[in-house]
Amino acid sequence: MRVLLDTHVALWLLGEGVHTLADDLVETLADPRTDVALSAASVWEIAIKTGLGKLRVDSDVVAAAEDAGFSPLPVNHQHARLAGALPRHHGDPFDRMLVAQAQLEDLTLVTRDPRMRAYDVPILPA
Repeated sequence: MRVLLDTHVALWLLGEGVHTLADDLVETLADPRTDVALSAASVWEIAIKTGLGKLRVDSDVVAAAEDAGFSPLPVNHQHARLAGALPRHHGDPFDRMLVAQAQLEDLTLVTRDPRMRAYDVPILPA
């Protein structure tokens, strides 16, 4: 299985919020057969929200993601073009980028955000 973490799920997995996730989901994500991707868009979103004081992160997210074995997913031109063309079911441009990446890279999006279901993308509920 290949999955892409929504930003909030990545933060929960890398911090103290892992207890908010179902045990079977944590097991699936920890399974070595599961390729867990973290988008550069999520790292950017975390950096912006931290800089604005809307989010507090006590660790280096990139280092923690590397330690957790997450695969980095860069943003490319095709991702950007599709994210910009997606319907505005979701107002957050970072979330639309994750949808575009999941669609183009054939990834299942791990999220708790119900608005993501409006898009044509496989979802693994968090």
